[in-house]
Amino acid sequence: MEAAASALNFEKAALYKSRLDALAKYEARSVIVSPTLGDVDVFYILTEEIDAYCAFVRVSRGTVVASRTVHLTVGAESEVATILSYAIRQMMPEVAEGRLAREVIVPVVPDEEFEGVKFTIPQRGDKLKLLEFARKGAVMFRAERLKNMEIKNPERHTERLMAAMMRELHLDHEPRHIECFDNSNLLGTHPVAACVVFRDGKPSRKEYRHFNVKTVVGADDFATMREIIGRRYSRVLAEGKELPDLIVVDGGKGQLSSAVAVLKELGIYDRVPIVGLAERFEEIFFPNDPLPYNLDRNGEPLKVVRHIRDEAHRFGITFHRNKRSADFTQTELTSIGGIGKTTSEALLAHFGSVAGVRRASLDDLTSLIGSAKASKVYAYFHK
Repeated sequence: MEAAASALNFEKAALYKSRLDALAKYEARSVIVSPTLGDVDVFYILTEEIDAYCAFVRVSRGTVVASRTVHLTVGAESEVATILSYAIRQMMPEVAEGRLAREVIVPVVPDEEFEGVKFTIPQRGDKLKLLEFARKGAVMFRAERLKNMEIKNPERHTERLMAAMMRELHLDHEPRHIECFDNSNLLGTHPVAACVVFRDGKPSRKEYRHFNVKTVVGADDFATMREIIGRRYSRVLAEGKELPDLIVVDGGKGQLSSAVAVLKELGIYDRVPIVGLAERFEEIFFPNDPLPYNLDRNGEPLKVVRHIRDEAHRFGITFHRNKRSADFTQTELTSIGGIGKTTSEALLAHFGSVAGVRRASLDDLTSLIGSAKASKVYAYFHK
């Protein structure tokens, strides 16, 4: 590069510079794992029904020098060890240059022997980190593939998602219509609840509903759940509307038991599957089963359940905040003698907040609401 520049051949110098920059970027991307590892290969297999995703990582002298993830179609009842053997055989010619390192790190030992190869299932240290690195590659590849499938063929993606949810949640039919309930209160005040609706795994926001809790005093989530479930499905039955394919209650066994009791009273317990979702460990609870169930951490069903739970939480919290704000406004401004709802709304619209009203001068208040009301508001905040 310097020689070309000295010879005033700047175009050639620029070419050399671009090559130097490319080398520098390539070197910066190299992942140095551990100089003590030497040469190892890593395979991680991620399976679901008839699909498998196999991630391959090659480490040379402690540095990641190659990585690749591929999608494979496998038998629905195949064991992971069998699928891993198949994946290694399929990937060796292309990604492993036809040979494996003497040590291969895997999540399970393949059910087939490979000459001169020692398979290691790591428990700790750098080797376990390498396996986790490969696992993340498989998860990301799978997510990207499913995203592309959703864009290119949304109907097929929905069919796969519904089938997976039916299988994971032990349902008799696809959960095309899901309703999720969440309670919200602050130290027992302003108890409210929210119901969100998902259709084909996606939010149907026009069907979301808020509930002001009417019969419960204080922070009693179980009683609140009984009231809201009762009100929701009593109305659905009275109006002849369709029942959901699945009900999800945000909470553990207590909230689930409360909801189940109401469904039995309404005579629809045998018609609607219902589960509880414990937020702390994202465990699923089924009626009459004391032990929680964990969905596949990498599967689409867990993502949908998380999404619907988060939507219910967000929708409920937003309503709760608005209700608290409205009640505060009412007690703070409408508690002033002679100041009603219309005047308080005009003050808030003009000054932005109660604090803004407090800072306003008497003249500013008078120009907005008249001298009589302005005097009352000013006197209230400047006693």
